[in-house]
Amino acid sequence: MAIQEEVKFEGRPHVVDLIVNTLLLITIIWLPLWIGSLARFLFVRYRITNRRVTVEGGWRSQKRTDVVYREIASVTVIPNSIVGGIFNYGVVIIKTKDGVQLELKALPRFREIATYIEERIDKRTTSAAKK
Repeated sequence: MAIQEEVKFEGRPHVVDLIVNTLLLITIIWLPLWIGSLARFLFVRYRITNRRVTVEGGWRSQKRTDVVYREIASVTVIPNSIVGGIFNYGVVIIKTKDGVQLELKALPRFREIATYIEERIDKRTTSAAKK
């Protein structure tokens, strides 16, 4: 019998990140940032469930990173820019207990998702303290 996972968010980085970087491409200096946002939009997928955070990326999604909530030490939220604040996307940085850092860039509804992750961390910590 498999354990059921409730999906909170599943999708790709916010399209406005790509649009803003495309509009700012008028200078050649912005080219690396545009390429980064294009690659992120095309190849990265995020999945947040009640059990784990998953990031799939790379060519044809060959690289997958899973972090279960009991391994997470802290969650940091960084708004992308004024445009990110208007369209509700930003960066969520997840630090694990062994020092690994996972960045979820251009994540839609980033504050809501960060709160969801923090609640899962608190539930794990509280239940472990009760035992």
